[in-house]
Amino acid sequence: MNHTVEKIGGTSMSEYEAVRDNVILKGNNSNDIYQRVFVVSAYGGMTDLLLENKKNGKPGVYGLFANTSSGDEWREAFDALRQQMFAMNQSLFGETELGKQADEFISERLNDAERVLSDLERLCQHGHFELQAHLFTVREMLASLGEAHSAWNMTHLLQRDGINARFMDLSGWQADGAESLDNMITKSFAGVDYASELPIATGYTHCDKGLMASFDRGYSEMTFSRIAVLTGAREAIIHKEYHLSSADPRLVGADKVVPIGRTNYDVADQLANLGMEAIHPRAAKGLRQADIPLRVMNTFEPEHSGTLITGDYVSDQPRVEIIAGRRRVYSIELFDQDMMGSIDEYDTAILKTVARFKAHVVSKDINANTITHYVGANLKTVNRIRRTLEELYPDAEINTRKVAVVSAIGSDMKVPGMLAKTVSALSEVNISILAMHQSIRQVDMQFILDEDDYDLAVQSLHRCLIEVHDHGEAICAA
Repeated sequence: MNHTVEKIGGTSMSEYEAVRDNVILKGNNSNDIYQRVFVVSAYGGMTDLLLENKKNGKPGVYGLFANTSSGDEWREAFDALRQQMFAMNQSLFGETELGKQADEFISERLNDAERVLSDLERLCQHGHFELQAHLFTVREMLASLGEAHSAWNMTHLLQRDGINARFMDLSGWQADGAESLDNMITKSFAGVDYASELPIATGYTHCDKGLMASFDRGYSEMTFSRIAVLTGAREAIIHKEYHLSSADPRLVGADKVVPIGRTNYDVADQLANLGMEAIHPRAAKGLRQADIPLRVMNTFEPEHSGTLITGDYVSDQPRVEIIAGRRRVYSIELFDQDMMGSIDEYDTAILKTVARFKAHVVSKDINANTITHYVGANLKTVNRIRRTLEELYPDAEINTRKVAVVSAIGSDMKVPGMLAKTVSALSEVNISILAMHQSIRQVDMQFILDEDDYDLAVQSLHRCLIEVHDHGEAICAA
């Protein structure tokens, strides 16, 4: 267990020289170049063009292919994607022979993929073939292009710069068949000499069950996690363009936030629930079970040790470690006088409806006759959920509202009176709390607020719970 497995995020991947100098070379300390595996994401924004925009849902090639009747729209999006990939190659290689090879490599894959989409489009014009049955495969195929592009480029740029990098293509392009995820990784890494070569692996792995069918956009983290577990890594490292900090520095000020030095996988799960993933929960589970520590580092501050996440860490003193949250959350409140005594039946039906429309439940409230689910989704999806529930429960009263969730999170928050003081801190800045939750585990407190109060709530809670004042302690945690 001498090597590490390290994942490089998409924004960092777009800055090759910073990655080379800060992550790969580590200040030219040649002793640290090898005994590492790198799993790379697609360049920043590239998967949005391939699939759909992760933040606003704007369709990319996949979204247009799956949901439009006109082939012109997805073809136009495909041409834009092609030009964006060529532009990235130009910025990395310039007018060089290696740049021509990079264009040829990705052109071959793009041409194959475009031909497959065109053939499938024609095939499904016949009544015996249903497009819906092939969409998962289409999504997987398109997703693989982004990581193949970035991994090939990274490998050859490093080779150009004197490093013995090895392209590990896990995408299964033109493979005869699919294997399990673990078999694909185990076979691919069987001949790797960690001491003398630097594997650069695609974040997408082709496997029989379909990586995206289970993990969707978290697929690269699952590849990263399984490589670490199956190769017996001593540590897993994620390189991002920022530190895992006590809050968003854009909201509370870069001079007030502090990087989190240590935390545990429980805290990482709470962050993932809010859409602020340090790592996908299923990927974290594998690392946790294998007792592999996870470190989150800032690509642009290599001298900083980052945040170390382990399974057993508990802070020396009870305290809040991070203030996080989520905007654009909708509450779906269902009141029915007949619910009393049948809450499980109602809750099961509501959750099935939410899952059907692929919305994410952030939190929920239940009392004798009302269930409120707080979901991360756009308004169109929320309206579809509401209409379906109205059909299921015609006598129920269903209300929806746009809200925000702000959460105080820590590995141990068992401080007497903290909840009361936190509520007072929000009240002092005239923020009305619509709902709140604190579980017995006491690793987080959640507050449901009007979306307009989100920024002020984060600032107030960070000032109260984390920022150190003249007496040396945070105000509310004293």
